Amino acid sequence: MELFDSLKFKIVRRNTKIVFPEATDSRILGAAIRLRSEDLVEPILIGDETEVINAAHNRGLKTTGLTIIDPKKYDRFDEMVATFVERRKGKASEDQARTILLDPNYFGTMLTYMGIADGMVSGAVHSTGDTVRPALQIIKTKPGVSRTSGAFLMVRGRDQEKYLFSDCAININPDAQALAEIAVESAKTAELFDIKPKVALLSFSTKGSAASEEVTKVAEATKIAKELAPQYEIDGELQFDAAYVSAVAQQKAPDSNVAGSATVFVFPEIQSGNIGYKIAQRLGNFEAIGPILQGLNKPVSDLSRGCNEEDVYKLSIITAAQTLLV
Repeated sequence: MELFDSLKFKIVRRNTKIVFPEATDSRILGAAIRLRSEDLVEPILIGDETEVINAAHNRGLKTTGLTIIDPKKYDRFDEMVATFVERRKGKASEDQARTILLDPNYFGTMLTYMGIADGMVSGAVHSTGDTVRPALQIIKTKPGVSRTSGAFLMVRGRDQEKYLFSDCAININPDAQALAEIAVESAKTAELFDIKPKVALLSFSTKGSAASEEVTKVAEATKIAKELAPQYEIDGELQFDAAYVSAVAQQKAPDSNVAGSATVFVFPEIQSGNIGYKIAQRLGNFEAIGPILQGLNKPVSDLSRGCNEEDVYKLSIITAAQTLLV
């Protein structure tokens, strides 16, 4: 079964409610209507109802069956304000909350936090910071996870060759503890896509072939990750060729249970992660799906502002599937 067929099978007719704060964007509208028609997601569109309906009509689309919520007219707004003030623990007054919650990303995040929605997809118009900041302030990370991270699902060919690359989007230079947490969360994400996680923590060194602070960090992260999640196969530090090519693994890391067969690649910092996934995408003809935000109590997904309707559709399916993990 192909990747998205498998994900659709997991979420169809589960009535998963996903918030779309950018409701007048034509890409969002097209994807939301498609998701609703296929019984994959129950979209909640945030915005002025007349503006949303007009935007849909301009594309020849009908909003029948879609829930549209205008923050200015929301009948539970006072409750939302009180909940937000409590959640922010003195960092926002009631008056400030009433202004903040008119922002569609904050409003959508609060719908998710309050259980009115199951997840959120944004970023077609807004920056990553505008999407992620409310999630970190309100939804926050899971117990035992100090920060969120961004993974890319890398898919190639009809045989659905699949790997997970992480963190390629959020943390500029995570320390050993954070890197270990990213490795564990990436293993969990891989399972969602029916990838058996064999997690390689990458470096320019394999098993002590070089010595530096950067190498030490990855080696320490590997040790921590194994302690955090002994149920997973995790190893490092490994160079990419040792992690990916079995012949090289036999030479460089013959005793490793991951080398030569890794499926999850954890990069030591964002520069190498971002460069790595884009090389695979552009030179290796992989489709890069993401970033998929990991580690939050409820799923929030960040689109690229250069996305198309198909990207919105696919990331929404992934977001709905992530609700099965939390």
